[in-house]
Amino acid sequence: MKVTKESIIGDILDLDRGTAEFFFEIGMHCLGCPASRGESIEEACAVHGTDADELVAKINAYLENK
Repeated sequence: MKVTKESIIGDILDLDRGTAEFFFEIGMHCLGCPASRGESIEEACAVHGTDADELVAKINAYLENK
């Protein structure tokens, strides 16, 4: 799976729970809430004031190196 800004957070977590650390690093601690399960990376980053492209790059690098 190639992660994009449009990827749904819940789908990414279902793919690999290890990706949670990247969300925690930028202050997204509500990964278990229903909203996050259906929210895209871009939407979540907008709410949290973080760079979606940077988060996507980190997650993809992690998944590629597994």
